[in-house]
Amino acid sequence: MNVLSPPEHSSLVSGLAVEDPALRDRLAKRLRTVEQRLQERTAGTADPRVAPLVGHLVTTGGKRLRPLLVLLGAEFGDPESEGVIDTAVLTELVHVSSLYHDDVIDEAGTRHGADSANARWGNRRAVFAGDWLLAQAAQLACELGPCAVRLNATTASRLVRGQSLELLGPQPGTAPLDHYLQVTAGKSASLIVLSLQLGALQAGAPGAHVDVLAEYGEQLGLAFQMSDDILDISSPASASGKEQGRDIEAGVLSLPVLLALADEDPGDGELRSLITAGPATGTRPHRRAMELLRDSAALAAAAAMRDERLALARTALAALPRTPARAILDTLCDFVAHRTA
Repeated sequence: MNVLSPPEHSSLVSGLAVEDPALRDRLAKRLRTVEQRLQERTAGTADPRVAPLVGHLVTTGGKRLRPLLVLLGAEFGDPESEGVIDTAVLTELVHVSSLYHDDVIDEAGTRHGADSANARWGNRRAVFAGDWLLAQAAQLACELGPCAVRLNATTASRLVRGQSLELLGPQPGTAPLDHYLQVTAGKSASLIVLSLQLGALQAGAPGAHVDVLAEYGEQLGLAFQMSDDILDISSPASASGKEQGRDIEAGVLSLPVLLALADEDPGDGELRSLITAGPATGTRPHRRAMELLRDSAALAAAAAMRDERLALARTALAALPRTPARAILDTLCDFVAHRTA
C-alpha cells in the first residue's frame, strides 16, 4: 500500500494510504503547489512588516485538510482544470483567518504548538491579520469567477453566524445540544463543505456529485469538531498542539461538557457542580474537572455522537462512483474517528 508523501506541514496527508499510484503522485504534486502559493500569498505583501504576522499560522503548520478536500472534490471532474489549485489556496486562507479570530475571542495562548498571533502581537494585530487573509480570499474568489464569489460569501456568512451563536448563546427555547450543532455547522462544517463543493464545481463535476460531496462534508465537518472537543480533554498538549482543557477553563460548553450537564447520574454530581460554577480558572478546580470528564460517561457519549455523524458521511459517499478519490474520503472518516491531534 502506497502512502502519499505530503508537503511540509501536511501531517494529515502523511497518514493517508493511497493505493492508486497516479492519484498519489497527482495529489502530492498539487499539494506542494498549493503550499508554495500559500507562502507566496502571505509573504508577498506590500509592507514587509506585515508578512510575519499574516504568515504566522500558515508557516507554523496545519493539516491542510481543506486544500486536500478541494483536490479530492476535483477528482470527480477534471482535476487538472484551471483554478483548482487557487481554489485550494482560497479555502486555506479562509480557514487560517478564522483561526486568528477564534484565538482572539478564546484568548488562546498557543496554536499548532506555537504562540498564537494574539499572544505574540496582541489582539488588534491578530484581528488585522485575520481580516487581511479574508480579503486575500475574497480577491482570489473574484479571480475564480461568480461561483467562487457566491460560495465564499455563503461560507463567510455561515462562519459569522456560527461565531455569533456561540458568543450570544442559545435563543430561548433552543435545546443546548441543538445550539451546539448550529454553532458547529457554521464554524466547522461550512469550510469543509466549501472545499468539496468548490473543488468539484471548479473541475466541472456533475451537479449530483457536488450535492453528495456537500452532504458528506457537512457530516464530516460536524464529526471533526466533535473530535476536537474530545481531544481537548483526552489528548495531551504535546500531541494536539493545543492547550489541553482550554474549553473547560474558558467555560465553553463543548460536546462532552454539554453531555455531562445533561447526565443525571448522581455519581457525576461533583462534575456538574464544577461545570456550573463557571470557568475553571483555578488550577485545582480545572485539574479536577478534567479528571472527572476523562472518566465520565459523557466522553464516551460524545465519541458515539461523532461516530454517528461519520456513519452518515459514509452513507452519503455510497452515492458516488467507486473511485480512488472516494476511497480516500472514506479513509478520512477513519482518521477523524481515531485522530490524536
